[in-house]
Amino acid sequence: MLFECVTQSGKRKEKWPGRITYLGNYGSHFELNIVSCSSLMVLFGKTSRGFFASIPDFGSGCHLVNPDDIFWNTESLSRVLGKVDGITVATALYTVADKLKVLENSKSLI
Repeated sequence: MLFECVTQSGKRKEKWPGRITYLGNYGSHFELNIVSCSSLMVLFGKTSRGFFASIPDFGSGCHLVNPDDIFWNTESLSRVLGKVDGITVATALYTVADKLKVLENSKSLI
């Protein structure tokens, strides 16, 4: 699954491609493997306080709102991953938001 990341600073706009190579449902959480400027494995799930993302390879994670709220998620993820990777993960979650809502019994979508 392909997606495009975008950031704008003043009049300067920067874009880069991203690709989700795996989306798995583990019942309590989802796993996304994202290939972009970095290669990222993201664990995403829901708690009593909302949603979370954990990026074990980077030793980081944070609370998020719904996967389709790209603005809030970008801000939260950028604080723990840096700007480019934060935008990449938020955009990937936005890209699969509808699939995450309808997943029930599938182990892998991609």
